[in-house]
Amino acid sequence: MIAAIANTFSNCFKIPELKSRILFTLVVLAICRLEAVVRIPGLNGSALAQFFESHAATGASVLGMYSLFTGGALEHCAVGALGIMPYISGTIIIQLLTAVVPTLSKLAREEGGRTKLIQYGRYLTVLLCLGQGLFMAMQWEHPEGIFGQGIGQLVLYSESHIWFYRLQTVLILTTGTMLLMWLGEQITERGIGNGVSLVITIGILARLPAAGQALVDMFHPASGGDARFNFGHAIALLLLLAGVIAGVIAVTQAQRKVPVQYAQRAVGRKVYSGGTSFMPLRVNYAGVMPIIFAQAILMFPQKLFLFAGQSFSGSHSPGPKLISEICTKVARALNEGACLYLSLYALRLLFFSYFWVATQFNELQIADDLKKNGGYIPGVRPGQATSEYLHNAMSRITLAGAIFLTVIAVIPILLYRAMQIPYAVATFFGGTSMLIMVGVLLDTMRQMETHLLMRHYDGFLKKGRLRGKF
Repeated sequence: MIAAIANTFSNCFKIPELKSRILFTLVVLAICRLEAVVRIPGLNGSALAQFFESHAATGASVLGMYSLFTGGALEHCAVGALGIMPYISGTIIIQLLTAVVPTLSKLAREEGGRTKLIQYGRYLTVLLCLGQGLFMAMQWEHPEGIFGQGIGQLVLYSESHIWFYRLQTVLILTTGTMLLMWLGEQITERGIGNGVSLVITIGILARLPAAGQALVDMFHPASGGDARFNFGHAIALLLLLAGVIAGVIAVTQAQRKVPVQYAQRAVGRKVYSGGTSFMPLRVNYAGVMPIIFAQAILMFPQKLFLFAGQSFSGSHSPGPKLISEICTKVARALNEGACLYLSLYALRLLFFSYFWVATQFNELQIADDLKKNGGYIPGVRPGQATSEYLHNAMSRITLAGAIFLTVIAVIPILLYRAMQIPYAVATFFGGTSMLIMVGVLLDTMRQMETHLLMRHYDGFLKKGRLRGKF
């Protein structure tokens, strides 16, 4: 099996076009990684990096998740500290607005409308970069408010040059994100795979050395003390990792094939014969988006209750003191890993899975398109009945996808909180990291498979091999 995979990789470099695409992708991804290590002038990035290393718990916060997507650029005060997330946020906002704003919905169906919407997403990305860049620059002036105590001074400019620092930082951060966006589009056009997704994936994979070192320290502590984990734990972790990867691959590729029959029709003087096809309905239609939404939203109530509890803690009156105690208890119950947090997390994942499907899957439009093209689902009347059939089918398979997302999202939290496994290691056992990496690698392999099969080479997948070829 390993020899077959190695032979397939060698075949990739025998095709000149595929070879050039792979090399181009690797070079561009290397440039993207440079943005994560080139620091912004006037900032003490080494102090923030040391703070992140000494506070492993920050990895479980919103900032830790954001730093994961930036490939560590945030904790180094690097040029790419905003990462590609503003572009993704802008694209998601445009997609959601397209589903609810009639003008944008009409534009999306027109010729060239998608190109226009992509352009709107780029404009929105610039605005988001300017806003987030200014917020980030001002937070670096007082880092204890967002990162915690014990970090020290990050800004090296004096107070008289503070606005020059802010303007410079905003422009650099905005330029870094726009450069990442452009490089991602170049990979999509001239390389192999989805460029933006690969930029995120390479940032996540950049954490592998740190995760490997943390994994070694679990069984062989650097201090020389007794290890808390033994050989049995190692076997269990390997089996869990294999099971998670297999489950993510299975559910990512899982789909329900709805049969579609096309009747014979005449267009002008041409007669088109009928045929049978199928409509694939993905089980995990929402992808990784529900996890990102749920994590981001659940962090804010905990911070608000904690702030309210601290605000009333200094009062000696019975009323404010009671409010402080209640807010503090609620904040503790909303800590990541607590029962209340996990329950709300599961409900949010369920809600956002259905919310994403409701905004992005337009069964009315699909049923109308089928009717116009002479297609119908066997046993279902065209029109409204087809729309209701697709709606019921997506509702059932979305529930299965939401349950799968809940299990995958909870595994790293339980490993980190209950078993005290380092967060750098736990993130590779599920959650957003595993879903993104598996999804992107599968998509990239499919594109490489297409190039190989077109040149009569065996591909990576068993189903894709040409029959009768030795």
